[in-house]
Amino acid sequence: MYKKILVPLDGSELAECVLPHVETIVKGCQVPEVIFIRVVEPSPMPSTATDLGTVYTKADAEETRLKMDSLNMADAQGYLDGITSQHKFGAARNRDVVLVGKAAETVAEYAEKNGVDLIVIATHGRSGVSRWVWGATADKILRSACVPMLMVRAPGCVPGI
Repeated sequence: MYKKILVPLDGSELAECVLPHVETIVKGCQVPEVIFIRVVEPSPMPSTATDLGTVYTKADAEETRLKMDSLNMADAQGYLDGITSQHKFGAARNRDVVLVGKAAETVAEYAEKNGVDLIVIATHGRSGVSRWVWGATADKILRSACVPMLMVRAPGCVPGI
């Protein structure tokens, strides 16, 4: 039934709580491919002025932003390399992808364009004001992706409104 499972990770232990679930699905359904994805939010454009009164050009600011994005992408790739080397799921091929963009939209778009059959993602399980304040990436993906999703609640989740 499932040929490609997409696992969005953000570098946190919470996000990694899905890995045992992914392993069970992969082995039970004989899934041939698992794609680990990490989305790096674009760095904001640095100010062209500093507190010390030194003024930088827009080109300098853009160069700084591009360097920050490059470093963030390299960190994300290193993180995913570690995940894919530590988590082998039988005969399934592990692949990792690092993209730049807004997390929810980028994950949903990637899933649609790449024939993903299932997205497995962790969620804090927050609700009410806490969810509104902290955002809900998993919920945004759920609302924007047309791919089936398995949302795994974080260990120690306390239900509430």
